Amino acid sequence: MKFRFFTMLAILLIAMPFQAKRPDSKFFIYLCIGQSNMEAGARPAEQDKNFNDPRFQFVAAVDMPRYEREMGNWYTAVPPICRQENNMGPVDFFGRKMIENLPEKYKVGVINVSVAGAKIELWDKDSYKEYIDNERDWMKNIVNQYDGNPYQRLVDMAKIAQQDGVIKGLLIHQGESNADDPEWPNKVKKIYNDLVQDLNLDPDEFYLLAGELKSAEQGGACASFNDKILPNLPKVLPNAHIISSKDCESTGDAFHFNTEGMRLLGYRYAEKMLELQGFSKKSK
Repeated sequence: MKFRFFTMLAILLIAMPFQAKRPDSKFFIYLCIGQSNMEAGARPAEQDKNFNDPRFQFVAAVDMPRYEREMGNWYTAVPPICRQENNMGPVDFFGRKMIENLPEKYKVGVINVSVAGAKIELWDKDSYKEYIDNERDWMKNIVNQYDGNPYQRLVDMAKIAQQDGVIKGLLIHQGESNADDPEWPNKVKKIYNDLVQDLNLDPDEFYLLAGELKSAEQGGACASFNDKILPNLPKVLPNAHIISSKDCESTGDAFHFNTEGMRLLGYRYAEKMLELQGFSKKSK
């Protein structure tokens, strides 16, 4: 009897290191893609500094030697969370608002793979190379940080994140480079469907939030996208939802939001995601 007991104990001890870690169902992960506003160029306001809450984390999608961060590792979401030359953006404010409103036992993680100036084709796993091969050198230099394939880098980082949590959504802020493209909604739908397949996601629980571009009231050069192109996205992809940019303040140029504009936009992403996931939003 003693021999059998110790034999079973030895087997259990040997097997323990090989048992797969079960992802935390209360660790919500969101994938993020887009152009320069999503990359993040907002300077932190005083209220944004000194943030260090481990309930909001990100997977570094590139090495950030300036901050001693390595690709594929989790870090507390102190900006920058896209690449080391970026700053704050809607994803930062989204995550902060999410943890402010979620119960304490929940965490939020993000993966941001955005590229300034890029068309949506850059995240199409079947046509990205043909697109980027004909783009400007400065954009190629950014894409090279993702080994030339931003979609694949997003998927690779997402698979790492899935070991720890559950992917719940895709956040997009892109369209300035496709402002007059009637096929944009179908192109986004393909990327969404590819992610569902490649990451084995449940489309009923994988929400897509797409933000409007700068409004006409704020002098947005691509404001027509908000009226003519973006409204068609939920028609081809029922799980897609549009985030308003109304009253999101401008930097003064034709394309970019300032810090307060990005804050409001990020909060709206969070409010919609909380609603979709069945959480009531606390008062601001």
